[in-house]
This record gives sequence, C-alpha cells and structure tokens, in this order.
Amino acid sequence: MNNFSRIRQQLLASDPVLAPIISHIGTRKLSVSKNPFLDLAEAIINQQLSEKAGRTIFLRFRALFPNKRVTPGLLLLKPDQELRSAGISGAKAGYLKALAGAVSDKTLVLNSLSPKTDEEVIMSLTAVKGIGRWTAEMFLMFSLGREDVFSYGDLGLRRAIQMLYRMKREPTVRQLERLSGRWKPYRTFVALALWNFKDG
Repeated sequence: MNNFSRIRQQLLASDPVLAPIISHIGTRKLSVSKNPFLDLAEAIINQQLSEKAGRTIFLRFRALFPNKRVTPGLLLLKPDQELRSAGISGAKAGYLKALAGAVSDKTLVLNSLSPKTDEEVIMSLTAVKGIGRWTAEMFLMFSLGREDVFSYGDLGLRRAIQMLYRMKREPTVRQLERLSGRWKPYRTFVALALWNFKDG
C-alpha cells in the first residue's frame, strides 16, 4: 500500500462523505517552488480573478521582461503604465511593487520562510501590502508544499463543499472549521480534490 492509499483510507474513515472525490487525493504532488517570488507575483495577479483570466494576464506580465525572467529589481523599474498594459489593475501594480520592494530591501526574505510554521509564514507575507491571508495560504500550499493547509476564504472551496455536502447555503467559517478538522493533517490534499470536483 503506497502512502496516498493510506492517506485516502484515513480520510475516508474520518469523513465518508469524501468518497466521491477520494480518488483524486494524491493525483497532484506537492513540492517546494524554485521561484517563490514569481509565485507570489502570480498570486497577486490572480486575486479575485477566474483561473483563465488570471493565467492570461500573468503570461502577458511575464512577457514584459527579457526572456520572461521576472526579478524584484526589474519589476521595480517597470512603469505602472506598462504593467497596466498587460491587464494589471493600478492597485495590483502597486502591490507587485510593494512585494518587489520588500524582497529587494530584505524586509521579506523568501528563502527564510521554509523552516517557519504556517502562521509565521502567513504573518511574514501579510506584512507586505497587497498580500492577504488567502494569498499566503496559496503560497503555503503551492510554493512550500505544506500538506495541512485549508483556506476558509476561498470561494471555490466553499462552493465545492456546499455541493459535496448538499448544503442549502455556502458553509460558514465555523462549519468549515468543523469539517476540515476531520481531514487533518492532510487538508491540502482534500482542498486540491475539492477544487477538481468543483471544476469537473
């Protein structure tokens, strides 16, 4: 029995309602990113956008840089108007510059985040203007490869849970806390499966 088989069995035992999505657990591997700065820039661009729209704008954003290589220094030199030509709002252009500035002056040292706890990482990231808890949680999942993260503020996750558990209304934070407590310490894997379920 491989590791993900054990994880699926444990999750099903603690929450049988997961049965329709359990086969998706472990189909996407978690890993530590080699470019956390670019990950955060993409997360900022993606805020409050559909996946398709966010991806389109992010690709335009990267195309503004030589060889599509985005660095804090080069980003700080970009005029806001050039960023806006890629479809980035004025507010998000400011947030991107705030991130680049924090990394450049070492207010935020991305390579130092890996040993920190989830909450310590969230505190470090949300100290930068334009990075909220959701963005920090996505960073924990997709850039640091943390296995036990669940974003109560993610609309897609709330809607997927509403569908799966056949709720009349979107679940409250209290309901989400109670449900996701059954999935520890593998909440990230359940989140990935729920996103897949919603989009399927």
